[in-house]
Amino acid sequence: MTTHLFCPISVGPLSLPHRVAMAPLTRSRAGQPGNIPTDMNTTYYRQRASAALIISEATQISPQGQGYAWTPGIHTEAQIAGWRAVADAVHAEGGRMFLQLWHVGRVSHPMFQPANALPVAPSALPVPGKTFVTDPDGNGIWADIPVPQALTAAGVAEIVADYRQAARNAMAAGMDGVEIHAGNGYLLDQFINSASNHRQDNYGGSIENRARFLLEVVDAVSAEIGAERVAVRLTPMGRFMGMGDTTPEDTFGYIVGRLNEWPLAYLHLVEPAIVGTVRDEHVDPRWDAIIRQLRKTYQGVLMLAGGYDGESAERAIADGRADIIAFGRPFIGNPDLPERLRGNYPLNTPDAAAFFGGGAQGYVDYPVLSQDQAA
Repeated sequence: MTTHLFCPISVGPLSLPHRVAMAPLTRSRAGQPGNIPTDMNTTYYRQRASAALIISEATQISPQGQGYAWTPGIHTEAQIAGWRAVADAVHAEGGRMFLQLWHVGRVSHPMFQPANALPVAPSALPVPGKTFVTDPDGNGIWADIPVPQALTAAGVAEIVADYRQAARNAMAAGMDGVEIHAGNGYLLDQFINSASNHRQDNYGGSIENRARFLLEVVDAVSAEIGAERVAVRLTPMGRFMGMGDTTPEDTFGYIVGRLNEWPLAYLHLVEPAIVGTVRDEHVDPRWDAIIRQLRKTYQGVLMLAGGYDGESAERAIADGRADIIAFGRPFIGNPDLPERLRGNYPLNTPDAAAFFGGGAQGYVDYPVLSQDQAA
């Protein structure tokens, strides 16, 4: 039974018919040149409009914010127009959609950066990972990440302004709101975590200083479009791309407490069942206590993601662990995932080889339940 998972809930100004949200999923299929959403992207999101809420794939707020090949932006008129087609299609099907705002920070490569500059970061430290670039023939390959350059305070202020403008652009594109991506080892998360932030200024050192950048972004975006249309995604205990914090209970407890100062649409926490794109076999045993601590601290709607299936999602809602569950990979292979979960129908297995890059295969060609039943 999925009684609790299919109860309505309000999120900011939106009334959601159930609690099965679509998590943000990078698919690297933006149109080139220009990183512009295409008709195929529109079809992909329209197919999944039965989600309680669609959170778009991570979308860079500026050219500097890009770190992977073929990911979409929200900083040009053409990109805004592309996303407007997506939003219109989702709304025509009765759906709701937030655009996830993204700056990758140090997880980038000079080929994406203006003037081939080094990627930016809180501190100039080596990055333990690779990013997805294109070779001279236009093929996607994984490449080493260079040691980044440390952002100046003026550079931080410019990026806050970029977030504000990106939120304005998202609303111009017809989105219902935005989710600020402050997790998964990207720029705002890099400032939060003590492992990646070795600064000595007002953006480093203490927990209050390391949280400052995120809170400035939240304040700017909320002032621009209204806090009720703003959400934040965090990954406490995340390890992707060299993340780590010496006192995560205190760090994220402080951040979540501060987020109560705005009437946000929701707070989105990622549990460590998934780290990056691989399953984490060494989940920190402190996680359960931290999620319970943050659940108690946060006064608004809490969304969780991280390897849930229908049964575990129902249990999480019933037990009060979360208010909404975001599903990622199940939505790749099952455009009609809510219907399948409600009826306890079998799920299609997504094609992992088609997760990043490519065309329609493994993207918009998965059958819906009626097609499966007919077959």
